Amino acid sequence: MGKLVFYYGVMGCSKTANALITRFQYLEKGKKVLLIKPALDTRDNIDNKSIIASRIGIQAEAYAVRIDESIASLLSRDTYDIIICDEAQFLTTAQVNELRNLSKYIDIICYGLRTDFQSHLFEGSKRLFELADNIYEIEGVCTCGKKAVINARLTADKKIIYHGDQLELGGNDKYVGMCWDCWQRGNI
Repeated sequence: MGKLVFYYGVMGCSKTANALITRFQYLEKGKKVLLIKPALDTRDNIDNKSIIASRIGIQAEAYAVRIDESIASLLSRDTYDIIICDEAQFLTTAQVNELRNLSKYIDIICYGLRTDFQSHLFEGSKRLFELADNIYEIEGVCTCGKKAVINARLTADKKIIYHGDQLELGGNDKYVGMCWDCWQRGNI
């Protein structure tokens, strides 16, 4: 009955805006939506509420799923027509496996990054590529005009960082989608 769908792209390509628009479309049709994100992503939280916020100014409250939490347990508390997950790259393999199993009964749409600032797959994204019924790229654009394919991590003075820990939360202040050539040459 359901399916598991993964939309991926670089920073700034409108993944979150698309997730929130999709949520709105389902709500407008009277559907019950479970909007989730990994608890690891605390960037837009307000007053201890987990918020998903797009750079274009739209936002919604979401349930923050802890790394050790079962997503299926959320469904046992209530009935939903669809699950929408933002920042899906931060899901664990076990959580993506769980979403795959839940997609037998309910539609699940995930949005997230494909790779980190060193072009390595995130755990959640890797598993979504392996298990999703449908996979779509939301394309981003580099400042040079070419297709953006990598998420460059930046220093405070806008220099590209090529080494470090995979996880460092940030938005426009720390990351920018770039084409491969500009990233390799260090062009911002």
